[in-house]
Amino acid sequence: MADTATESTKGKTKFSAMSGMRRRSSKTTAFLSVLLFLVLLGGLVPVFAPLPSLSPLHHQLRHKSMNERKFEVAEDMFWKDGKPFQIIGGDVHYFRVLPEYWEDRLLRAKALGLNTIQIYVPWNLHEPKPGKLVFEGIADLVSFLELCQKLDLLVMLRAGPYICAEWDLGGFPAWLLAIKPALKLRSSDPAYLRLVERWWGVLLPKIAPLLYDNGGSIIMVQIENEFGSYGDDKAYLHHLVTLARAYLGEEIVLYTTDGGRRENLQKGTISGDAVFSATYISNVTEIYTGTVDFSTGDEPWPIFKLQKEFNAPGKSPPLSSEFYTGWLTHWGEKIAATSADSTASYLEKILSKNGSAVALCTIMAHGGTNFGFYNGANTGVDDSDYKPDLTSYDYDAPIKESGDVDNAKFKAIRGVVEKYSATSLPSVPPDNAKAGYGPIQLQKTALLFDLLDTIDPADVVQSENPISMESVGQMFGFLLYVSEYVGKNRGSSLRIPKVHDRAQVLISCPSGDNGGKPEYVGTIERWSNQALGLPNARCVSNISLYILVENMGRVNYGQYLFDEKGILSSVYLDGKVLHGWKMYSIPFHNLNEVPKINPIIQVASHGSIQQSARKKLEHKHGTISKEPAFFAGRFSIDKVNQVKDTYISFSGWGKGIAFVNEFNIGRYWPSFGPQCNLYVPAPILHDGENVVVIFELESPNSELVIHSVDKPDFMCGSSRSNVHQL
Repeated sequence: MADTATESTKGKTKFSAMSGMRRRSSKTTAFLSVLLFLVLLGGLVPVFAPLPSLSPLHHQLRHKSMNERKFEVAEDMFWKDGKPFQIIGGDVHYFRVLPEYWEDRLLRAKALGLNTIQIYVPWNLHEPKPGKLVFEGIADLVSFLELCQKLDLLVMLRAGPYICAEWDLGGFPAWLLAIKPALKLRSSDPAYLRLVERWWGVLLPKIAPLLYDNGGSIIMVQIENEFGSYGDDKAYLHHLVTLARAYLGEEIVLYTTDGGRRENLQKGTISGDAVFSATYISNVTEIYTGTVDFSTGDEPWPIFKLQKEFNAPGKSPPLSSEFYTGWLTHWGEKIAATSADSTASYLEKILSKNGSAVALCTIMAHGGTNFGFYNGANTGVDDSDYKPDLTSYDYDAPIKESGDVDNAKFKAIRGVVEKYSATSLPSVPPDNAKAGYGPIQLQKTALLFDLLDTIDPADVVQSENPISMESVGQMFGFLLYVSEYVGKNRGSSLRIPKVHDRAQVLISCPSGDNGGKPEYVGTIERWSNQALGLPNARCVSNISLYILVENMGRVNYGQYLFDEKGILSSVYLDGKVLHGWKMYSIPFHNLNEVPKINPIIQVASHGSIQQSARKKLEHKHGTISKEPAFFAGRFSIDKVNQVKDTYISFSGWGKGIAFVNEFNIGRYWPSFGPQCNLYVPAPILHDGENVVVIFELESPNSELVIHSVDKPDFMCGSSRSNVHQL
């Protein structure tokens, strides 16, 4: 989303950033239209009272042809078809919601009081590999925009190329990190700009017919995102504007979004190119003292006054493109929560100001879910202070992850918007039905290491030293590093100075009694990196060393954005560099990828292993091993009308990823928390038999059971901080 964390510590979440460099963006004239766009979570846009008498310019605009569609900025106001217009908007991310539910979520946003939807466009979703373009399924951007138009919702489109959004690498494709010499992202680096030009040469022609002036729903297009909190490269920003104008024309309203501090606006705004400068306002404050208080946050009117200094005369309607109704949560933290009453109170404080027409966007009207491997991450004081985001992107938004609106925050925000609306709001849809399908018994179907033979030898990369996941071509998920060493009676010490993000270490003796079965030794983590002792090993042959590295989500904000994954340094054994490595890509598919054949998932789901191997894998109480393994189970739904949203509870399990009917529903980690259950939307399910496959990294539930339940649960694990109780 927008700038999701402080500059120095995105990991401490955006709130601390808000009080500093982020959300900042007057008593206005009677004509003033204030746009408070709560962008982070896709918020709300109130419709306000009738505007006061208007100037001669208004009459000139009114006398334009009634058939002419036009959205513009004049006289410090927004104008739509010659009439003053107030934006009441919020974020809904099409890439975090299944297409079958797009209309459902948009109708709920309308019921909240919104007339405008703000959306990001993640480059990595649409070009997962160089030149491979994806605009179908959950990546069908055009269909989403056309649906907005059908529902009479306008769109503010944030085209990037960087978006933040708590999304892997801020929306950049991971393959950019494999290019040598290394690109300088978010800059006027010619090699980087050539790739941006190629991408926008695909994207912008798709959206041009959907601009409001061309008969579509897009009223504004954002250039970059919160650049003033990152860099100071005006040549880069001007180049983006030139590109946008070339494809979209001179009439579309282009805008930037930056925090309401002078320094941010100086670096992030684009003067001389008729680009509107928006800002954001912090309506919450985060305090790192064990408790967090929701406060009135930044005073909006001084920020709007500052904003005017960075816009041309008459071209500065007060607009906050991000107003936070909730917040994100990292693994290991308490779930973020904001007070409904306080949020509504601050919203009313803005809307009631001198009767001014205020346009408002909530950061997230509806958050959704980080399906697949696309969740982002933050860092704090340094690169190792790493904090990956949950699978759930509920965000404590007024429209919950599952679309529920029967909650205090939705009612409170809608009540304030309705109070200042000149028209009645749509009725509120009921919550969608949920179902719990009960316990699902799983079987261990394969150990990871038993399936390495299914990987094409041509896909195994060999190198003297470990290389990054991106260099291997494995952009998401897992990469297995394999080497060998001579065992010592006194054991050995293993050290990996730089590993991103979590490495499970196993060893095996090919000549040993157990047939060379790898045995778990320990885990090395990016955020608590320490040397690992390897046990004594009496082995005639060399000992095989296996290091399974998980990419837990790339940093999406701040100075550590260039976040390569895998083993990024030499590996030291007893102080000496270990050479001779093989790297095996583990082919799990991501959100926008449906592989022709996925042998690992096929084997895991169908249990097609030999009977002798199956007997070896039979579960016995008290003999749970920590080797990564696959488990599969099935549950039935009797009738089509009984197919409903559900959640899968992983209580008692360790850490891993889950697939339902081959759809990657995301990561689970209940032992760390706070998320216990993963959301499973009904469109993934069907009547009859449904198949669940999980890849458990370390600690299976002793009964090998998961449960389908009808409620979310964010009370797992022992949180390492309570930063997010707001």
